[in-house]
Amino acid sequence: MTDVVVVESPAKAKTINKYLGDGFTVLASFGHVRDLPPKDGSVRPDENFAMDWQADERGSRQMAAIAKALRGARHLYLATDPDREGEAISWHVRAMLEEKNLLKGVDVQRVTFNEITKSAIRAAMAQPRDLDQPLIEAYLARRALDYLVGFTLSPVLWRKLPGSRSAGRVQSVALRLICEREAEIESFRAREYWTVAAQFTTPGGAAFTARLTHLAGRKLDQFDLHDEAGAMAAKAAVEAGRFAVQSVERRKVRRNPPPPFTTSTMQQEASRKLGMGAQGTMRTAQQLYEGIDLGGETVGLITYMRTDGVQMAGEAIAAIRGHIGESFGAPYVPEKARIYSTKAKNAQEAHEAIRPTDVSRTPAQMARYLNDEQRRLYELIWKRSVASQMQSAELDQVIVEIADAGGAATLRATGSMIAFDGFLKLYSEGRDDAAPKDEQDDDSRMLPPMRERDALKTGEVAADQHFTQPPPRFSEASLVKKMEEIGIGRPSTYASILTVLRDRNYVRLDARRFVPEDRGRLVTAFLTSFFERYVDTQFTAGLEEQLDDISGGRADWRDVMSAFWQDFSRAVDQTKDLKISDVISALDADLAPHFFPAHLDGSDPRVCTACGTGRLGLKLGRYGAFIGCSNYPTCQFTRRLVVDPKEDGEADTLKDGMRLLGQTPGGEDVTVRRGPWGLYVQQGEPDPEDKKAKPRRATIPRGIEGDKITLDQALGLLSLPRVVGIHPETGEQIEAGLGRFGPYVKMGAVYGSLDKDDDILTVGLNRAVDVLARKLASVRTIAPHPKDGEPVIVRKGRFGPYIQHGTMVVNVPRGEAMEDVTLDQAVALLAEKGKPLKPKGKAAAKKAPARKTAARKAPAKTAAKKAAPDGDADTQARAAKPPARKAAARKTPAGKATGKTAKGKAEPGEGAGPRTRRTATEAG
Repeated sequence: MTDVVVVESPAKAKTINKYLGDGFTVLASFGHVRDLPPKDGSVRPDENFAMDWQADERGSRQMAAIAKALRGARHLYLATDPDREGEAISWHVRAMLEEKNLLKGVDVQRVTFNEITKSAIRAAMAQPRDLDQPLIEAYLARRALDYLVGFTLSPVLWRKLPGSRSAGRVQSVALRLICEREAEIESFRAREYWTVAAQFTTPGGAAFTARLTHLAGRKLDQFDLHDEAGAMAAKAAVEAGRFAVQSVERRKVRRNPPPPFTTSTMQQEASRKLGMGAQGTMRTAQQLYEGIDLGGETVGLITYMRTDGVQMAGEAIAAIRGHIGESFGAPYVPEKARIYSTKAKNAQEAHEAIRPTDVSRTPAQMARYLNDEQRRLYELIWKRSVASQMQSAELDQVIVEIADAGGAATLRATGSMIAFDGFLKLYSEGRDDAAPKDEQDDDSRMLPPMRERDALKTGEVAADQHFTQPPPRFSEASLVKKMEEIGIGRPSTYASILTVLRDRNYVRLDARRFVPEDRGRLVTAFLTSFFERYVDTQFTAGLEEQLDDISGGRADWRDVMSAFWQDFSRAVDQTKDLKISDVISALDADLAPHFFPAHLDGSDPRVCTACGTGRLGLKLGRYGAFIGCSNYPTCQFTRRLVVDPKEDGEADTLKDGMRLLGQTPGGEDVTVRRGPWGLYVQQGEPDPEDKKAKPRRATIPRGIEGDKITLDQALGLLSLPRVVGIHPETGEQIEAGLGRFGPYVKMGAVYGSLDKDDDILTVGLNRAVDVLARKLASVRTIAPHPKDGEPVIVRKGRFGPYIQHGTMVVNVPRGEAMEDVTLDQAVALLAEKGKPLKPKGKAAAKKAPARKTAARKAPAKTAAKKAAPDGDADTQARAAKPPARKAAARKTPAGKATGKTAKGKAEPGEGAGPRTRRTATEAG
């Protein structure tokens, strides 16, 4: 007879089973075993917020295994993670077993542990408790909130803003932060300012640099020297002066170590120092927490990784202080242990900070047991934890004031040096945005010895021009930091919120910075205009505080839900009669600076470039939003939402939407035209008797100006792809062409994108070989496969990264960065979904018979007509549709259009579908 222990992951189950021995059966739930069905009515506000739960196939399978193991058992220990989600999983397991009357005679108890070590597990098993009902109720409230917002607000978006995907309680607030930052950047106007610096030589012959701070007895502010004339006058005053040291100030500066990691600070630092995304960081931390095989013994190397607390257990602090004394010496151990408290808004401090479970397991000792991601993250956590208990660093700072004898100018030189490195010997915290170079130099340089009244020899004097910089876009690290500061989201949700925004195509990462897509800006503008309260940071943070009050037993979850739902449902009802024209007007006004940036010549950016009299404005149609002319249908000019400022100027030459370049040798007209996606050239016109025949078209790539393109260039574009030559090493033919992602060169199945400076019409063989060589090198070897030792490789494919092992390939999951794929993940994906590479030349023989789609066209058109909220805009949208695109035959039948996105998949918002892994908890 054995007792049953339920944990969340199989890796954790395997480790804990070894610690507990034969008297226990340890099983994994694989995350949540049931969830709210993604359909209307799963949460019923009118029935006191009753909820319907549904187990998915895997949840049912795991519950069956748990039920089977319980036969004859006397105890059931629910040992899921020690947080709100873990408590909820334990509650679900118990509730499902009770529903089937399987707990008669079984003592159900809850155990929690902050680290997976033998001593911690045995201590937890000796101190079981009951389930925490307030924590469960906080989960129920959060889950109901996310569901009701997603399933109530998302359909409003689909009806009023075609092309939108979903809205969510927290994801929409995070999206607003990104969009508002982008608006700040777009509206930013750089200001010019100048600085003056001079080189001086001391009586001892040592040189240093000082910066002008006072001129004619007045302190200079940043913009006092705002132009070259003023800067040159200041420079001349310095050059004419005779300078001496006015004062020398020396002072000691102490720099204290940062506290140990919370979830958010770990994600931020891993992003800054290791280049790891939030999701990849959490996945790797989960592996370190659940257990690593250390040569026969599986041990958790770090404590629980979802926490907002910065405190550490007393025994851990004592062990770290002992290690510091042994490794670095007594001077590096402070007199008293450092005790930290969190400054984050709404922090619960329910758990310890993230730290190593045993400080004696140094990164160097653990390196041979860890893969690269695990090793780097463990080293970061270990160093941060140890440094947090080390002595402060001490710096000697020197400030020297240098004055002209006549009082015309005063300059300042600053410098510092480390007197005692303290914690800096081990760890230095990263920064989101580096300080200007001159400030860094001032902080780190050393100054030569000087005394008051020392005469100085003036050397070169320089006046430098500067411009103020716009605020930086959010990185993953800085966005998580901002969310934590204002109190939205929780440690378990930061990573998934960022993933949801990218998966919905609301934002993209450019140089590891978030850039909002037009779809994301439209959604934010809509929600800000009509649901402003529910994307307000203070309101969302206040709701988080109420959830914390529920978990602390200070508030009733149904009271909180009732107060929220009463106002929220009223706000949704008010949009039922909202006209599309009102939506367009609101979005057009809100996003005008983005869609219609000011022209340098002062002309009206809204004047239609085709007819010259119409006014350009935002339109909504079946395919989403676009820009159209107010003179429609007389003027059918359309374009995509945002065009390059240079392109906007080119459009002035395209009267009536096109310009004739000349004719082909066969007598067909060659024209330049503007489509919704930019400028393109076209040969001939559509044949009215053959609707299937399309005129030949080619996009005008960057590097060729639309108002200057020649007939020869247009004919060259229309004739693509062209043969560049034969590869000197492989003997294969290389072609150059234009694809949906721009100009490229191609050899066999290998494509390489050309740079903006490359001319697709003239690019030569040497350049093509170089581009293809870089493409062929865009692979990453992860590690040898554990079974056969053959390398497991990640490659950048045409449609995204994929994993290859021998002849087996599998796509990297959507949203997963190529550099974040681990060996364990790659092996699992290959085993589960891997497919053999298809031999070249045999695909035709296996081609399936063509499907008949004609019978499905009618329903698709019907559905499309019903989906169009505005007839005129919809007709314009048809004109804005990409010329060569054939999407009608792939539309969803009308009977299945309800409650779907443009891709036919219901996406009600965060947490809408059942979660099967703890790393994919609801984003909000």
